[in-house]
Amino acid sequence: MKKGNLVKVSALVLALSMTAGIALTGCNKIDEPKVALTASIDGIDTLDQNSVSGSESEQMALDLSALSDAPPISILLQPVASGTNVLGNKAAQLDASNTADGYVMIKYLGTGTARLKVLVTGPSGITYNYNLTTNGSFEVFPFSDGSGSYKIGVYQNVSGTSYSTLYSTTLSVSLTDEFAPFLLPNQYVNYTADTIVVKEAAKLIEGETELTGKLGKLYDWVVQNYTYDYNLASTVQSGYLPDLDAVYAKKSGICFDYAATLTAMLRSQGIPTKLVVGYAGTAYHAWINVYSESEGWINAAIYFDGQVWKRLDPTFASTAGNSDSILKYIGDGANYSESYLY
Repeated sequence: MKKGNLVKVSALVLALSMTAGIALTGCNKIDEPKVALTASIDGIDTLDQNSVSGSESEQMALDLSALSDAPPISILLQPVASGTNVLGNKAAQLDASNTADGYVMIKYLGTGTARLKVLVTGPSGITYNYNLTTNGSFEVFPFSDGSGSYKIGVYQNVSGTSYSTLYSTTLSVSLTDEFAPFLLPNQYVNYTADTIVVKEAAKLIEGETELTGKLGKLYDWVVQNYTYDYNLASTVQSGYLPDLDAVYAKKSGICFDYAATLTAMLRSQGIPTKLVVGYAGTAYHAWINVYSESEGWINAAIYFDGQVWKRLDPTFASTAGNSDSILKYIGDGANYSESYLY
């Protein structure tokens, strides 16, 4: 395990997946319109492309795993717009001061409420398609592919699915810690020290020295306190992002909310965690991967009950009572294929 300037963590592991016998309501794939990049507006340079596939409003399920011993970590890592390496133009600003820590921060400088997009293409060639707010605040976008060259573009909707390029650039990223992108908040897993579930996580694991115990407590809390929001699942729109405090207030959410909640709780305790979007069988879904020093990245969630490793899915565990059929289905890692990492 590489040691970087962000975190030094001992052995970790992971947990979570999907279930048989349960309808995947609200976890279906939602297609986003393709982004057609067209001519510039107001003299802002454009990027000529035919089209870029849109992002999908991922609704996620969760993966949770148990870990072996690790020293407690008390530092809550937060992204910072340091201002030492600022790029952009009159329309968009990129703070690339901390690319070595796994992220770039971007904000819109223009006026108006036209829809904005950020496209990030890393060394894997996969394009991540994000929405960007028009309120002039920085948002955090992770370098999920690790070290390498990243093409980043900010685009503004012209009409329909046509977008004008506001700004584009290429960054060379060299991470000081390979786990950095998965130890910090970002647009999909957005939290601070004041987020309620972050405070709850600290209380839940107080006095717990083993990572197995920490994960067990966090997992149990999510399963026992949250219920699935079938109404939201049937009406959710593309571009939906979890508001963790709002989800906590109603103690209910869709797969995405469950996943983002547990990811925030784990990362806030210094546990490298990937929020993965992909397919569970034929269903569009998501889960959590956690790193183990002895095993590497554990995929599709694993929970150690003291005798055997099991895959568990908090979303379905909370609605189906950890039935045997669920445990059997999610115990098969072959049911999962990754598409995006956040």
